[in-house]
Amino acid sequence: MHLVAIGGSDAGISAALRARELDPSVDVTVVVADAYPNFSICGIPYYFSRDVQPWQSLAHRTHADLEATGMRLRLDTLATGIDVVGQALTVRGAAGTESTIAYDALMVGTGAGPSTAGIAGLDELGADDGVHLLHSMGDTFALERSLEERQPETAIIVGAGYVGLEMAEALTVRGIRVTQVQRGPEVLSTLDPELGLLVRDELTRHGVEVITGTRIDRVGREAGRLTVAGDRDGAPFARSADLVLVVVGVRPNTRLLTAAGATTGAGGAVVVDAQMRTGLPHVWAAGDGVVTHHRLLGTTYLPLGTTAHKQGRVAGENAIGGDARFVGSLGTQVVKVFDVVAARTGLRDHDAADAGFAPRSHTAIADDHKRYYPGATRISIRITGNADDGRLLGAQLVGARGAEISKRVDTYATALHHGMTVAGMSDLDLSYTPPLGSPWDAVQVATQAWERGAR
Repeated sequence: MHLVAIGGSDAGISAALRARELDPSVDVTVVVADAYPNFSICGIPYYFSRDVQPWQSLAHRTHADLEATGMRLRLDTLATGIDVVGQALTVRGAAGTESTIAYDALMVGTGAGPSTAGIAGLDELGADDGVHLLHSMGDTFALERSLEERQPETAIIVGAGYVGLEMAEALTVRGIRVTQVQRGPEVLSTLDPELGLLVRDELTRHGVEVITGTRIDRVGREAGRLTVAGDRDGAPFARSADLVLVVVGVRPNTRLLTAAGATTGAGGAVVVDAQMRTGLPHVWAAGDGVVTHHRLLGTTYLPLGTTAHKQGRVAGENAIGGDARFVGSLGTQVVKVFDVVAARTGLRDHDAADAGFAPRSHTAIADDHKRYYPGATRISIRITGNADDGRLLGAQLVGARGAEISKRVDTYATALHHGMTVAGMSDLDLSYTPPLGSPWDAVQVATQAWERGAR
């Protein structure tokens, strides 16, 4: 049997590894559009902050490690077409020569590309001009060259999501004065504004100028400087800098599959079922190019690396005859911004209301460990529960880097996965020692505060 996996990132490599793990006799070929298979895109900001050096360290596995599993890698090879009836993939190599690869099963993990949010000027100005997108290793090298050659003193980051915030820290660490422009009312729009404000305060404390409520609609050059322009709260807005970085989300890469007859759904992503089948015979798909099953919302689009790994594993198993299922995501995310960590899982109040729940949310402040032990810090925790039956629906947390925010959001994510109630959180047997926690952990202090408000 010959399995062909398209994509050298999370989904494609996970599918190939799972297939080889379950059946070492399976012939696996991985088609990679560039020369950097299995590199951590999530780690790119830490390369720019110089926490991770050299760039080769971003590889989850080396080329040799991957080939040692028995898979074959076709690097610098672009998949251009799928012959569904003939079960053949058309590819174009670095020299421009086209060829075909026959397959018994095909797994498509073409992922997503950077969104430009309709910003004019990005087609005319690029990396050579100091205007950058950031989504690949090629983008990484282009930005690094720009930083080294241009030596910018100022930078504008359009977008204040996870990558935008991480890059604001990275460029600030390198001595660049950063202005961060965000369309929404607060940075990190996956949090409620009251918690996003805490992240904004941390940015400001480290010298980042944060401008919210601002829509950028064009990038240009005026008097030799790069300029972004748009409107802020209805008034004209413009700002200039030496370098511009646009990080405003992603859009699914679907052309290959839709040309072959696949359908699209939420977010414009390709529709797949729980087994990652596309509806095309012998063709599976996974990762940022496909829809996501959310355990509370149903079908949505939520591109995350963790989800891509899981979906790819399911697709790889099923492509060789298995019956695995992707059981769903909760949108669990965490980000470090200087010395603050923000995390969320599940639904916020308005998400839950839109989904037909009767949500009630409450924010509590809890110590990360016993206050009498030195170094205790406060965690802001916002709990969303269903007022009708007390079911836990979501949690958001912001606290200091040492406050185990990621561990605590994972506790909520586990509870959500198993459909627990807010009250049921108090029954959990969580660990305790004064330097690290309290007899009632901060996780439970917050849920108990929600319960009191419900009475």
